[in-house]
Amino acid sequence: MKKKTVHGILYFLAFLWCAITLLPLLITFISSFKNNNEIYLGLFRLPSVWRASNYANASETANALKAIGNSLFMAVATTITVTIIGMMASYVLSRKNLFFIKPLNIFFMIGVMVPVHCTLIPISNIASSLHAKDHYWFLLLVYTTFNLAQAIFLYTGFMNGIDRGLDEAAIIDGCGDIKLLTKVLMPICKPIIATEAIFVFIYGYSELIFSLTLISSDIKYTVSRAMLNFTGNHTIDLGAQFAFVIMAMIPTIIIYLLFHEKVEAGMLSGAVKG
Repeated sequence: MKKKTVHGILYFLAFLWCAITLLPLLITFISSFKNNNEIYLGLFRLPSVWRASNYANASETANALKAIGNSLFMAVATTITVTIIGMMASYVLSRKNLFFIKPLNIFFMIGVMVPVHCTLIPISNIASSLHAKDHYWFLLLVYTTFNLAQAIFLYTGFMNGIDRGLDEAAIIDGCGDIKLLTKVLMPICKPIIATEAIFVFIYGYSELIFSLTLISSDIKYTVSRAMLNFTGNHTIDLGAQFAFVIMAMIPTIIIYLLFHEKVEAGMLSGAVKG
């Protein structure tokens, strides 16, 4: 088979994959301007009338801007907390020779494998005992806890691949542990930090189960919780619901476009580090 033919097939498959990937987004966008009948009877058709009012209805029904703001706050706070604690813990696990390092590594590896939602009932009981329900600080603590094990696992693996000669040179120049971590190691770890930050951000932005259990005030609803406002006793306003989905997607798309190069570098870093 000729080389041009192979390239043509690969380009066609790439285009097909791109089309299949973008099709749900396109359908969601078009449906956000339709009414229920047009969605049910012609999902792939353009709307007869482009109803921008669906976006206003979404803001009114689910308090969309407030919910998106709440989710952004939780996602950013979780990402910052996980990054700071995870990098400090990974520095100790990777760079220090202490007797508890190996057991602690095993402990965090087990943490990656724990099914998150099997802890729902005990966490709800703890929140009730501490009178912490409907408080963001407790939800932030839960989000951080369940993202920290994976973050430490990834950060430690990446940091282990960094030449320790850099540490020795920095120490000779007078760097302590804090400067060594913040000035030398963290800049090198930017790809893996960006990769994990995207994972944590998406989790904090879109998580439903814990926010449904721990948050009860309408004004504190996150995006996933506010989405349930569209479900009524008899009907669902699908056009407004699709509009809300489009509005909620915008922050995640912007974040990914800003950091996608770092994410790709982090995902490929394991292929070039020995």
